[in-house]
Amino acid sequence: MHAMNVTTFWNHLSSVVVFLLFVLGGLAVGIWYLPEIQRNQELQTERLQLERQLAAAQAHGRTLQASLQAFTNNPDAAERIIRERFGFARPGEVVVHFEPPAAESAPTRP
Repeated sequence: MHAMNVTTFWNHLSSVVVFLLFVLGGLAVGIWYLPEIQRNQELQTERLQLERQLAAAQAHGRTLQASLQAFTNNPDAAERIIRERFGFARPGEVVVHFEPPAAESAPTRP
């Protein structure tokens, strides 16, 4: 009977040791891959940011494409853009530019 208790004790101890080895192995694997998991999260965040930038760039591209279409297909729009951006005028017209007031020339009140 004494031999049976010793065998049972060693069986339980072996089971506990095997379980602890599995737990330790799982922790080791987790620690080993933790930098990779963090890097993956950083890359996911960067990918989402780049996707947002891409969507904004595509929207800007569509706006530019619409402006180009208006410029090439509508002579009135082309004339308006040329007048506004480049200050061109027809012969006999005078172009007047208004400058915003300088910050130093603003009157001060006592």
